[in-house]
Amino acid sequence: MKIRPDTLAMTAVLAMLTALGPLSTDFYLPSLPQIVEVMNTTVSGAQATLSSFLFGFAGGQIFWGPLSDRLGRRPVLLTGLALFLVATLACAFAPSIEALTAARAVQALGASGPIVLGRAMVRDLYDGPRAGRELARMGMIMGLVPAVAPVIGGILQDAFGWRSTFIASLVFALGLAAAIILLMPETIRARSPERLSLVAIVRGFGVLLQNRAYRVYVGLTALAYAGLFAFISGSSFVLIGIYGLSPRDYGFSFGFGVLGFILGTIIAQRLVGRRGMDGVIALGVACLAAGGLIMLVALASGIGGALGVVIPWAIYAVGVGLTMPQAQASAMMPFPERAGAASSFSGLCQMLFSACVGLLVGKLLHSSALPLPAVMSVLGIAALVLFHASRRIRAGKP
Repeated sequence: MKIRPDTLAMTAVLAMLTALGPLSTDFYLPSLPQIVEVMNTTVSGAQATLSSFLFGFAGGQIFWGPLSDRLGRRPVLLTGLALFLVATLACAFAPSIEALTAARAVQALGASGPIVLGRAMVRDLYDGPRAGRELARMGMIMGLVPAVAPVIGGILQDAFGWRSTFIASLVFALGLAAAIILLMPETIRARSPERLSLVAIVRGFGVLLQNRAYRVYVGLTALAYAGLFAFISGSSFVLIGIYGLSPRDYGFSFGFGVLGFILGTIIAQRLVGRRGMDGVIALGVACLAAGGLIMLVALASGIGGALGVVIPWAIYAVGVGLTMPQAQASAMMPFPERAGAASSFSGLCQMLFSACVGLLVGKLLHSSALPLPAVMSVLGIAALVLFHASRRIRAGKP
């Protein structure tokens, strides 16, 4: 069965592709404190399961896109999902923190395929602001899923323990595989004639990097996501460990921020036609900087308690929803013949940088919550500065 590319069903399936990676993390965020206790590890040890996921995710970004440029999106997509399913089973039955960390890396290799190919499929189907609008719409639909994932994860954690969250990820992936088989057509218009080799992949990445605007948009995407991942990797230790929230209450707090992300994508869909993609990004980076700074001031002054974390987190998440879809679309626009590679390299930079930021947050977080907003504010300000300093580059001027 094939569907037209402008139907909501196609957008929904593409959104689920990009949701797979975040879901496999969001489900078990409320379980991190229990993993520390049950597996006799440290906060850094539990956080390493998040960073190993991002390192594996980054590694997968290298080859899924170029591979799909050559072989087609659909078969490569199903291969990635199969790898994810096997690794998720290994996570669910991991006997030690070392085994869980390793299984998470393999799980991420599989999960990276759907998100890379989801973005590439949008570039296959749409051009210009329409691509930015579709990515924002995907973000809105995608946001509905992780908005409830930590809540479900908290309920599963309370009822069945941390292993049940991986079973939930497995069930979601099986449903996604069925949707792809039944609904997803091949979207690539012309397959790349280049031979598949590491040298060819690296050479293709070099072509992308010659474009200065591409480098700017990849940088904006990496900075926005790194701040998001800083919160993902540190928020359960801050809100549960320091402020005393229950896993279920933490899930609702995390979901409040995801609603902010959804709001950002809705605003982006409405504004991109009038203000263009850069106009939406300008608003987004302002929210990133504001959210990080407000959280830093609130925690340093002791104002608001847990709300001093949650409300600025929602503001930051609005900025992510405004910034990332438009920056991703802008990065891929000049490369219709290399959409897979452009998506891969963008994701590679995004995930490697975020993994390093996550490790930093894990090392710094102990009895104080301040390292979390400090890192987020630095990243938000950096995105704001990069955007305004690159005005001439984005305009195509020397």
